[in-house]
Amino acid sequence: MTLDLVRDLPAALADRAAAWRLIADIAAFWGTPLLPGGGCTDAELDAAEARLGLKLPAALREAYRLIGNRPDLTGNQDTLLPPDRLYVDQDCLVHRVENQSCAYWGIPLAALDRADPPTVAWPDVAPSVRLEITPWTASFSAECLGILLTEPLFDDSAHVDGGEVDPADLTGWTELPRVHAPGVDTRYFARPDALLALLGGAWLAVRAVDEEALDAACEALPALDN
Repeated sequence: MTLDLVRDLPAALADRAAAWRLIADIAAFWGTPLLPGGGCTDAELDAAEARLGLKLPAALREAYRLIGNRPDLTGNQDTLLPPDRLYVDQDCLVHRVENQSCAYWGIPLAALDRADPPTVAWPDVAPSVRLEITPWTASFSAECLGILLTEPLFDDSAHVDGGEVDPADLTGWTELPRVHAPGVDTRYFARPDALLALLGGAWLAVRAVDEEALDAACEALPALDN
């Protein structure tokens, strides 16, 4: 299967129905298609609403029905919480946790009445440190796109690699439209047979469709050329 993120990502960032279609395409591109049973049931989501005393946004319910039970796509590095682990903190509905609980992602409670609300993020800090909650994505569907563009690149059972890189060395890669809010230092780059996430300005994760494609991608990156 081919994947044209340069063509399809802009529309997916503007329309959540297009986002769900692109998420299905990304999963299929990696040979891990969305299948019945990979999502949460309405009963699980209803139970989460009852436990929290909150109505879940339409976009969150739609996303969880697609990928809520696919940790291979959503939980290789950080964790998309299942419905029974969603919780409220910092006046936000927390839906994702960093792998060492060093950061959290959530939807502001004040935005839960929106069909596709924005998301925010914050670090784990000591009580004496002033907590700063920062914008993460303009919509929950964009957050899910970011997850699907990132988490499969950390699947150790696939054709992946990672390391430090000078962004100037990313020749031969096409940079994709920004998924996250201004100030979030995460960028994505694509080749026909591989995808690369540049995190924090210099650390990359890369995944290719097969070993040959991974070798070719790494040979073009000094940091990964072994």
